[in-house]
Amino acid sequence: MMKAKPNYDLDEFEQSIEDNAENFVPISDTEEAEIETIIAAANKTKNINIRISAYDIEKVKQRSSEEGIPYQTLITSIIHRYITGKLVDEQAVLNSMRLLRR
Repeated sequence: MMKAKPNYDLDEFEQSIEDNAENFVPISDTEEAEIETIIAAANKTKNINIRISAYDIEKVKQRSSEEGIPYQTLITSIIHRYITGKLVDEQAVLNSMRLLRR
């Protein structure tokens, strides 16, 4: 007796994987090792000591509480977004939009 294939509700991304499974080409051991090295390096953290004004740290703690994340995580996120060019100054964007509307 053959078992019935389970019926799962797949989202669009999962369905695209399912539809293209026969096209899967595994990576080489060398490529896999390179990827693992990159991931390991990206996940390493270093401790730093910085001085921040009492006012700023209290504001960061308040904001992190509003976001529901630890304040150290918020600071790390801000630094990461800054160095990757993803930290946006909302006021600067609004000012630019006003200038463009003229």
